[in-house]
Amino acid sequence: QVQLVNSGGGLVQAGGSLRVSCAASGGTLSGYAVGWFRQAPGKEREFVAAVSRSHSSTYYGDSVKGRFTVSRDNGKTTFYLQMNSLKSDDTAVYFCAAGRRLITSSLANPVQYDFWGQGTQVTVSQ
Repeated sequence: QVQLVNSGGGLVQAGGSLRVSCAASGGTLSGYAVGWFRQAPGKEREFVAAVSRSHSSTYYGDSVKGRFTVSRDNGKTTFYLQMNSLKSDDTAVYFCAAGRRLITSSLANPVQYDFWGQGTQVTVSQ
């Protein structure tokens, strides 16, 4: 069974950049859609970005479009979320998730994912 491990969070000033990782163990993420979500204290989990099962298409939430980019290594075991022009509103715990059954219309729905990373804290200071 695939397990996901998040890493790379930290403290950064507003306007700065940070990259968080999602590493798979127990298999590759080939054939899995991979999503990124975040959750701030007292708020619901928010869709950030997702890659389709074929890994040929990437989708972004409106609040991060143009600032965040998803990439992956060639071995398909690690995905990255590059975050640029960070704002204080981006402060949250960031999670990655993977699922085999997802279609495009369901990529933003967290309940459709099968496996989750443990999350990594990103704090943006003003």
